[in-house]
Parts: sequence; C-alpha cells; structure tokens
Amino acid sequence: MFLYCINRYFFTEQATQFYVACVVEALDYLHRKNIVYRDLKPENIMLDTQGYCKLTDLGFAKQLSYGAKTWTFCGTPEYMAPEVILNKGHDIAVDHWSLGVLLFELLTGLPPFESPDTMRTYGIILKGIDAVNFPTRMSKNAQSLVKKLCRENPTERYGIGKEGLREIERHVWFEGFDWVGLRKRVLKAPYERQVIQHIF
Repeated sequence: MFLYCINRYFFTEQATQFYVACVVEALDYLHRKNIVYRDLKPENIMLDTQGYCKLTDLGFAKQLSYGAKTWTFCGTPEYMAPEVILNKGHDIAVDHWSLGVLLFELLTGLPPFESPDTMRTYGIILKGIDAVNFPTRMSKNAQSLVKKLCRENPTERYGIGKEGLREIERHVWFEGFDWVGLRKRVLKAPYERQVIQHIF
C-alpha cells in the first residue's frame, strides 16, 4: 500500500473507507485475542489479488493478559501513541491511535505528526491531535473520526469500549458502507493488483 500512497499521493474518501475498513477487521481479529499489533502503517499493509488489505510484519505484535499493559518502546515514530513515547505502559488502544494516523495519511498523503527529526516528531505527537491543521479537502466526518481515534487518553479512544472496534462501523463517516459485503469479500475493491506469472 505504501507504493500506492507514493504513486497516487493520496486516496479518495471512498477508497480510504474500504482500506480502513479492512484494517478495522484485521485489528478486531487481533484484539479479540488480546493481541496488540503496534506497527500499523502503510508499509505494513499489502493488497491481495482482489485488492483487499492484509496486515504484515507482526514483529512488534504481542499477546497481553486480560487488563495487562506492556512497556516495550517500539513502533514507527510518526504512528506512536503518546503513552508509548512517555513509557506509561500501553495496550490495544495504541492500535486505535495508529488507525487514526493511518486514516489521516491515506486521505492527505502525509501523517499528521511528522518531522525530519524523530525527537521533534515525538514533541508534535505530545501536543495532541487538536494542534494539527487538517486540510480543507478532508471531510468534517473524516476529521471527526481521526480526532476520536487520536484522543490523548487511551480509555477515551473511539472503539475502545465494550463493543471494541465495532463501534467504528457506526461512525457517520462510514454511513452507507457495505460491511457485510466486505466480510463476504464481494465488495469490489478500489484497485486490484495485476499479478504477473513468470514461467521458469
């Protein structure tokens, strides 16, 4: 998906809905097993032959005991949640934060917290999502979802309650989206990969 980001600069809201929904399904599967992924970013999202997303590189993934936290400092700087940077202990809520960052990047071409200097990036993250200038081309509904996912307090992030990530399905930005079709894999993907077979 990273190559798509480079080649197309940014995606339409309709295409982004599809890709974010795929990621929500993948994270929901992991979170139901109490596995925190911890490295969500375009580089770790591959498209299969039907154009559906697959998460790759589970090197930072970790299964937690119920209610437990972990303190490993890991992840990609632009996608790190504040509690990771501050070493406060973290859980699956870090994936919700990263999902908001991914949504922003797919729609704009750049993550909301970015600097050539890693330490400065951390400082920008700690200022919070409300300090970020959202581009006018991003719809208010998309901005709303990003802000709900990137709350400073992990317990306040969208989809962290009893319903889990299923809460995200009901957000107004996903209004009219065919979740059933996505799960049955009958919903047409925005782009389909061309697979070239080589005969040796």
